[in-house]
Amino acid sequence: MGLRLGRTLVIANPAAQSGAGAQGAEFVRRTLEAFSSATDGFDLRLTTGPGNATQMARAATGFETVLALGGDGVIHEVVNGLMHIDASRRPRLGIIPLGSGNDYARTLGMAKNTPEVAVGQVLRGVCRRVDLGLVNGTYFDETLSFGVDAAIALDTMRRRKAHGAHGTRLFMGSGLDIIRHQISSWPFTAAFDGERVTGSSIVFAVQVGPTYGGGFRICPDADSTDGLLDVCYSHGDPSTATALATFARARIGLHTHSPYLGFLKAKSISIDFEGEPPCQADGERLVGAHFKITCAHRALEVITPTRQG
Repeated sequence: MGLRLGRTLVIANPAAQSGAGAQGAEFVRRTLEAFSSATDGFDLRLTTGPGNATQMARAATGFETVLALGGDGVIHEVVNGLMHIDASRRPRLGIIPLGSGNDYARTLGMAKNTPEVAVGQVLRGVCRRVDLGLVNGTYFDETLSFGVDAAIALDTMRRRKAHGAHGTRLFMGSGLDIIRHQISSWPFTAAFDGERVTGSSIVFAVQVGPTYGGGFRICPDADSTDGLLDVCYSHGDPSTATALATFARARIGLHTHSPYLGFLKAKSISIDFEGEPPCQADGERLVGAHFKITCAHRALEVITPTRQG
């Protein structure tokens, strides 16, 4: 028996995957029309620019389900819009992943860049509640990072817009270039659930799910339902060659034994940097030197496949 979506809002980025989002949105429209018993009616709305998806999701009171079609950036915007709605009236979230990184799709077990499969997963899916991160008033569903990994993520976005490239190769190429030529360390003072730590870090990632950058398993043990944020941060002074090798191993989670990396879990984190390091949340730029980060446990209901993977 399929999942009853109720009244449904589809928020689609028509520019996703170099225009494939428009075709994906049309496929979703035809499918929901064909399987009319799955919803109590639906609206399809196309985004026109940055922030538009957040506005649409924030106004989605009266809907039971919001489907986000696009990449991690659109999903991030929709999540932040939904979190402005009171929990008692907040719609559930379903995703139709069409993006470059698709890291949240990996965490939820959704098919990537194949709307015909992802829509079927939604219609046959199950609902569960998952955690979100919250940093300085902004929610993130997958990743928050500072330092070189944030610089790589932001550079990847720039390169994608300029050249249309996408995927893990894009993240890898950007990473190799930045580590070779722009690597720098950022002194910080942090408190993890009140435990104070000082240091200087090249990489500082806070994860809800295990991956970023199109599948780099930066925190392989991260669980989006355990009420904890997973942290990977560097210490010491690795050579460029060591940093490059560690970056390459992170693709499949083999970096965890590096003596230059520390891993921990925490419900709340506060961190102060000397200066303003590069910072991103789900690929979106943040600015600042002081960050208060908490885990919003089971804050959002999402649709996942009956069998994940």
